[in-house]
Amino acid sequence: MQEKHLFEYAVIRIVPRVEREEFLNAGVILYCSAQGFLETMYELPRQRLQIFSIEVDMPELEERLLAFKKVCAGRAEGGIIGKLPIAARFRWLTASRSTIVQTSPVHTGLCSNAQQTLTHLYNQLVR
Repeated sequence: MQEKHLFEYAVIRIVPRVEREEFLNAGVILYCSAQGFLETMYELPRQRLQIFSIEVDMPELEERLLAFKKVCAGRAEGGIIGKLPIAARFRWLTASRSTIVQTSPVHTGLCSNAQQTLTHLYNQLVR
C-alpha cells in the first residue's frame, strides 16, 4: 500500500459581480508539502460566464488565471511571490481577496499521488 500524504486545496472561482457573491468554479490549486507539489489546473468558462449577463474583460481574466500557474511554478515569471517558499506561495494564492478571481476556503485530505489527486478534484469540482 502506498503511503498517504496530507494535501491542501482550494477551488479557484470567477466572481463576475463581487457584490452579488455569485461565482463559477474555474480551477483547483493543490499543495502537498511531503511531495513538494504546488500546482493548479483551470479553464476559462467563457460560455458559462454569459449567464451572468455582464461584460467581462476576457484577456484580463486569462492573465489573472495564468498568474496562479506562474506563482505555482516558482520561477521569475511568478514575480516576487513566485520566489517565496512553496508553502508561502500556496498561502498567498489562497488568501482572501475581493476581486474577480477568488479562492474557496482551504480544504485538506490525504493522497498518495498529488498530481492524480489534482486531476480528480478538477474533474469533480470544475468540469
